[in-house]
Amino acid sequence: MTISVLVVCLGNICRSPMGEAVLRNEALKRGITDIHVDSAGTAAAHLGEDPDERTIEVCGTKGVPISHSARQVRTSDFTSFDYILAADGSNLRALERHVGHSTGSKAAVKLWGSYLPDNKPIQDPYYGGLDGFKEVYEQCVKLSNAFLDEVAGKES
Repeated sequence: MTISVLVVCLGNICRSPMGEAVLRNEALKRGITDIHVDSAGTAAAHLGEDPDERTIEVCGTKGVPISHSARQVRTSDFTSFDYILAADGSNLRALERHVGHSTGSKAAVKLWGSYLPDNKPIQDPYYGGLDGFKEVYEQCVKLSNAFLDEVAGKES
């Protein structure tokens, strides 16, 4: 059975496309191929745009393939994904208010950070420098592994 995951941030150009790429990569490293990962934003500000150049740069230096076109969360996402993982509390609240969440949602909508004991949100690196994107990458690796441990078993 395929696990389907949607990673969500605000604009879908920094945290969530990086999270999508990292989660997919960590799953493949474990030999998990029956996983579908996508990402979206709660806002429509960057529809159709590629990921931020710093997201692409950090993923590239880590050997993580990334290819995504920004999109907004759709009502159908709540019935087509098993898990919807929010980067932070603001996006989690936006997801919980979304009409799709209240109309027959099958998705578990959670803060991605809730898979680790510190329950930390992923801070938005957009207005900072490259170091912020590197920190987001490291956090995405940890969160990806914690998520995979829980849903697919320890070090599958």
